[in-house]
Amino acid sequence: MKSAAISPSQLTLNFEPGLVERYGSLRDCIATGVYQRGLKRVAIDLDQAPSNLSVQLSDDPSRRFSVDSLETYIEKTGDKTPVLYLVERFLAPELENKGVKQIEAMKAKLAELMQQLDGVVQ
Repeated sequence: MKSAAISPSQLTLNFEPGLVERYGSLRDCIATGVYQRGLKRVAIDLDQAPSNLSVQLSDDPSRRFSVDSLETYIEKTGDKTPVLYLVERFLAPELENKGVKQIEAMKAKLAELMQQLDGVVQ
């Protein structure tokens, strides 16, 4: 997501790609967090062998990273990036569309009010 912060004297643009652009999947997002924190350390937090955790984070369809493991990972590491990834992927487009619709509705209402005001003024 691109964002801009506005202050009275300065405009700062952030061109860092959003989470959905940075990670191809939730599993990629989690794997990045795990390897940044250290596979062995996170494996201990999840009460798993590092090799088992590594396989769960790979493309091996026989063993997957479970939802329970995700909850424990977030609790133990404090890494909320996977949650933010899901919000950006599934809720942001919906909220953005809702915001656009609200703006369009307000514009239509404003145009209607302007016509009413124009009739009163004349």
